[in-house]
Amino acid sequence: MEPLLSRRDLDFQLFDWLDVAALASRPRYADHSRETLGSALDAFAKVATECFAPHNRSADLDEPRYQDGTVSVHAPIRAALAAFHAAGLGAATHDYELGGMQLPYTVERAGTALLDAANVATAAYALLSTGNANLLIAHATPELVERYVPDLLGGRIHGTMCLSEPQAGSSLADITTRAVRAPDGRYRLFGNKMWISAGEHDLTENILHLVLAKVAAPDGALTAGVRGISLFAVPKFLPGAGQALGERNDVVAAGLNHKMGFRGTSNCVLNFGEGRHRPEGASGAIGTRVGEEGQGLACMFHMMNEARIGVGTGAVALGYTGYLHALDYARTRRQGRLTATGGRRDAEAPPVPIIQHPDVRRMLLAQKSYVEGGLGLILYSARLVDEAATAPDEAARAEAHALLELLTPVAKSWPSEWCLAANDLAIQVHGGYGYTRDFPVEQFWRDNRLNAIHEGTHGIQAADLLGRKVGANGGAALRALDARVSRTLAEARSRAALSADAERVGAAWRQMLEVTERLARVGDAALRLANASPYLEAFGHALVGWLWLEQALVADAALAGAAADRVPEETAFLEGKRRTLSYFARWELPKVGAWLGVLDPVDPTVLEMRDEWF
Repeated sequence: MEPLLSRRDLDFQLFDWLDVAALASRPRYADHSRETLGSALDAFAKVATECFAPHNRSADLDEPRYQDGTVSVHAPIRAALAAFHAAGLGAATHDYELGGMQLPYTVERAGTALLDAANVATAAYALLSTGNANLLIAHATPELVERYVPDLLGGRIHGTMCLSEPQAGSSLADITTRAVRAPDGRYRLFGNKMWISAGEHDLTENILHLVLAKVAAPDGALTAGVRGISLFAVPKFLPGAGQALGERNDVVAAGLNHKMGFRGTSNCVLNFGEGRHRPEGASGAIGTRVGEEGQGLACMFHMMNEARIGVGTGAVALGYTGYLHALDYARTRRQGRLTATGGRRDAEAPPVPIIQHPDVRRMLLAQKSYVEGGLGLILYSARLVDEAATAPDEAARAEAHALLELLTPVAKSWPSEWCLAANDLAIQVHGGYGYTRDFPVEQFWRDNRLNAIHEGTHGIQAADLLGRKVGANGGAALRALDARVSRTLAEARSRAALSADAERVGAAWRQMLEVTERLARVGDAALRLANASPYLEAFGHALVGWLWLEQALVADAALAGAAADRVPEETAFLEGKRRTLSYFARWELPKVGAWLGVLDPVDPTVLEMRDEWF
C-alpha cells in the first residue's frame, strides 16, 4: 500500500483543530455530521488508493502521444477518472440539484490532497474541469451553465483554462489572440495558446476551453493592456441538436510540451482559427463570451484563484507522500552504528535503522514541519472559503474573504517552495537509491517542481502579496490576521510546554509586521518590490509558525487530559505535534530575520544590477 497522507493528521487538522464538523449547524451543510464528512474522506481515499495510485509510475513512463492534431494518453487514466466521477467526487462541493454532495470546501481540499498524493497528473484532468464549471456558474449565462456544467461535473466533458501565449508567458497584457464579433452574437477566435494542460486528449469526446482573447475593433486593432481582455467558452465540438455533438470547431493541438514531471497530463500548444476545421464554412474558432466584454481577466481570476489554492494543495500532497516514503525507508533501512559512550562504535554490533542517526531525524523533522505545516495552510485557507460563503454574520463573511485574498498567494507559493524542499530531503534520506527510478521519491520531486512555476511564478505571487494584498483597504486584512495571531500567542504563553516557542513565533511575527509597516513608507514602488520574494518567504514562514502554534495548542490540550484514555499511538502523535512546533520555531523561524534583512532598509543591489555586469 502506497503511503499517501496521514489520515490521523487529516482528521486532527479538520476536526480537532479547524472544527469542520461545526459547519453542520449552517443550512447548506445541515445534512452533514462528522460521520458523513469522514465517509466522504473515505470515498476520496478509496478512489485515490485503488484507482489513481496504481498507474502513477506507468503514466509517468507512458507520456501522452501526439499525431496529426490528436493526443492519446495513458489508458488507465480513463478508468480512474470514471471511478472518480462515479463516486460523485467531481461535484463534491456543489448543490444537490447539480448532483453534488454540498461538502464543505475544507473537506474537499483534504480529499483532493489524497488524490494528488496518489497521482497528481491524473487528478489534474478532473480538477481543471471542476474549476471550469465553477467559473461558468459564477459568470456565464444560464444557457451556458445548463449546457456545460452538468457534463463538466459528471466527467462527460473536460475543461481547460487558456491564458498564456508563446510570446507573452505570464504577461497577459501582451496576448494577441483576437476575437472577431460574428453577426449571431458569438465570436470567432484567432491565435495561439501555450502550456494548456489537458488541452487535447482522448479521455472524453468533447473539451471546453475557457480562452482569454482581445475583441478586435472594426479596423482589426486590439486594445493594449489587460483592460481589453475578454473571456470565451470555446468547445472542441460545437453543440448539436439537444445534447448531441455538432461539427468540429476550428481549434486544434499543434503539438505537446515535453515536461520534466507531471507527464501524465497532456500539455499542449493550441491553435485557434488556423483553418484546419472551418465550422459553418468560415475560419475562426467559434466562442461564446463569458461575462462582460473587457472583463475577461476578472472572470478568469475566479478560476485562477481557485487554481492557486489547488497548486498549493498538490505541492503539499507531493511533499507529504514523499515524507511518508522517506519515513518508512528510514525505519526499515539498516546502515551504520551508533556512537557509544566514549566516542567509539562497536564494529560487532548489528547495523541500526537509519532513523536512529540524528541527522536523518533532522531531515525527517524538517519534512514533517513543511508538509504538515503546509497542509495546515491549505486547510486553513479552505476554511476561510467556507466562512466567506456560509458564515451567518456579514462581518464574519467579509473578514474571511479579506483574509483569503491576503493568504491566497502564500497558499500557492509557500508549499510550492518548501514541500519541494521536503521532496529534496526525501531523496537525501534514501541516499543513492533516492536518485534512481527504483524508488518513487525522484518522481515526486519532478512532479512538484512545476508548482513554483504554474499559476503565477513565485516572484509573481510575491509581487502580488507585497504590492497589493498586504496594503489592500489600508491593511485591514493584515490587521485582522494580526488579531488572530495575537489571540493564539496570548493563549500559548500561558502553557508551560509552549511558552518558549510562542515567544519565538511572536518575535518572528512582530518583525515581519514592523518591516511591512516600514516598507509601506517607501515611495519608490520599484524599490519597494525589488526584494518581494524574500518578503514572501518571511511572511510564509511567520504565518506557518503561527499555524504550527495553533496545532500545538490543540495537541497540548489533549495531552493535558487523562492519559489513561489514550492509546500510546495517540500520545505519540500529539507529542509529535508539540515537538515539530519546537523544531519549526527554533530551526526555521530564525530564517525570517535573514530574509527581512534585505528589506529593512531595502537593499538595492538587484535593482541596480545591469545587464552587462553579469
